[in-house]
Amino acid sequence: MNLSEIGYRRVVVKLGTSVLTSGSRQLDKAHMVELARQMAALMKAGVEVVLCTSGAIAAGREHLGYPELPDTVANKQLLAAVGQSQLILAWAQLFSIYGLHVGQLLLTRADLHDRERYLNARDSLNALLDHGIIPIINENDAVATNEIKVGDNDNLSARAALLCDADLLILLTDQRGLFDADPRSNPDAKLIKQVVNIDDSLRLLAGGAVSGLGTGGMATKLEAADIARRAGVEVIIASGHHPKVIQDAVCKESVGTHFTALENPLESRKQWILAGQATRGKLILDQGAQSAVTQKGRSLLSKGIVSVEGKFERGATLQLVDSDGKEFARGMSRYSAKDLHQIAGKHSDDIESLLGYDYGDAVVHRNDMVVL
Repeated sequence: MNLSEIGYRRVVVKLGTSVLTSGSRQLDKAHMVELARQMAALMKAGVEVVLCTSGAIAAGREHLGYPELPDTVANKQLLAAVGQSQLILAWAQLFSIYGLHVGQLLLTRADLHDRERYLNARDSLNALLDHGIIPIINENDAVATNEIKVGDNDNLSARAALLCDADLLILLTDQRGLFDADPRSNPDAKLIKQVVNIDDSLRLLAGGAVSGLGTGGMATKLEAADIARRAGVEVIIASGHHPKVIQDAVCKESVGTHFTALENPLESRKQWILAGQATRGKLILDQGAQSAVTQKGRSLLSKGIVSVEGKFERGATLQLVDSDGKEFARGMSRYSAKDLHQIAGKHSDDIESLLGYDYGDAVVHRNDMVVL
């Protein structure tokens, strides 16, 4: 591979279960070695690669001989605990063919929620890459619960792209990309090759194109693409079985659906807010506050808050929504839900007299806010 043909320096590759199993009940090692070959070629050409892999539960079922287990969280964690070691062993063996070592990072949302743990995970990723080792990331399904799960590896891979400051995220699936209609039922459906803006009409299209394998569908891939592109990361959704798909994507050949990165990516702290934080509540704002936040770049003041939803403490990440419930921004609150119920709609000058203390005029400071 010619290094001059490559437009990226650090790439995250996400492989879905449907790609790793080729639609069967077990890992398709023949296909996995071909994907490893392409990633190894990138590493040899000077491009750093991070692999976000699904397949732990599928690998666990295969290793245990496909046991018939009740569909409970505990049993899924059991399969993940068994399968995770099998999955990393498979990747280690395949990459060793090309003289490469791998390192495993198992993450949950809790690791991304806490600022210090977020930075520690970033340091681990960078240390592996600095030593020519391929980081292999998966959600820690053996211990994760619904409260701390990212939930799908599409969104996990987007957060990994932010963690390691990648410039390209490749989401490989069993579809050729995003279509203007459901290709399974409409033979005239056309591949959308380029996406500049992600709007509601595009989300509606993605909602109907869900894979039957794994936890992610096209809708989660669109969510992941939106997170990544806001941080300045280009995104490609493509078929994991397209010949040389990884190499073609990195060499900017026309493959799948390409999402353009935003020209003014978010700074590091706002990337963390968007990537790591589970929202704990909602603030419904009046039109004046919404305009101040979205059009004038202002902080959110208490006077513009119409109502407060959820139970949360100071420092929680909240959704800022309009009167119709549509989210237009996200940010970290300087006040708890209990405090905000008392000061909502009130002038900032009255906060101290109402609460007996204050943490400043802004409920959500513009430095702690991401406008969507």
